[in-house]
Amino acid sequence: MPSKWVEVIKVTFAGDRFRDRALDVDALAELSQFQRIVAETAKALWRAANPDRQRLPNHFEQRTRLCLRRIEPGSAVAPLEVFIEDCEEPEFWDKEPAEVKEAIDIAYDTFSAGTRDAALPERLPRHLVSEYAKLGQALHEGEAMELTPPDKKPLKVTLNSRESLVKFAETSYQDIVNICGEVHAADIKQMQFRIWLSDQHSVSAPFGDDLEETVTTALKEHKSLRAKIAGTGEFSADGVLQRIVDIDNIRIIPTPQMAFDFEALPIEDILMDIGREVPEAEWAKLPEDLTSNLDHYIYGTPKE
Repeated sequence: MPSKWVEVIKVTFAGDRFRDRALDVDALAELSQFQRIVAETAKALWRAANPDRQRLPNHFEQRTRLCLRRIEPGSAVAPLEVFIEDCEEPEFWDKEPAEVKEAIDIAYDTFSAGTRDAALPERLPRHLVSEYAKLGQALHEGEAMELTPPDKKPLKVTLNSRESLVKFAETSYQDIVNICGEVHAADIKQMQFRIWLSDQHSVSAPFGDDLEETVTTALKEHKSLRAKIAGTGEFSADGVLQRIVDIDNIRIIPTPQMAFDFEALPIEDILMDIGREVPEAEWAKLPEDLTSNLDHYIYGTPKE
């Protein structure tokens, strides 16, 4: 597959401030925020579709990077493109930027819902609503950003159309959770237990009579067992899990051991990549006896 540029959306800035193709710094910041929205949405969609994978595929960041190569006639029309590189893994990647186009479709539907004060699309990763609500915040009264993906009508984002997204971003919400943590406390009378997801973050969860034995076992053996929970959780506006509302399934599993990551680059490859970023002129400044007298150059000890 030959490398190519693919246009994925046009962003038009409408208003007197953008005459003669002028894009001031505020407008560039809006394009940067749109890039963040698309990239983070694409990542969230991939992780939801691949719950057992911790690392994003190689080249994922590059394939979701939006680029601005020209300004077209109009108030200020910014065609955003992605570069699809000739890939060594053609069976893994589509020939078109499907992950970006899906993320842009969700963004388009989300801003459309904000314009109509309608329900947000179910596909929207709820923890990203606050990022969506930031788009258009640098616009002035009477200005607009028009989003025009291929084969769709222009959609205006204005100060007024942002209001419903801002309101939603300021409120908590419920969403599906799949977590694994250590049970540290259980109240049999209140039928609540507490599960630690990290050293700084724990949440409460309810349980019924049918789960009492499972929960107390996880508590008793908390040093060697973990509770894996699927259910519904309540999240803060910025996407932090606050509590478990309902448990659909709970399983007790052994404490996970540190697994070898077969996808990780060897340390020598990482060091070589770092070395390639250093200009030749900088390498030339290193003393010829650096290896044999490393302690001298670092700590000042006498040379050997």
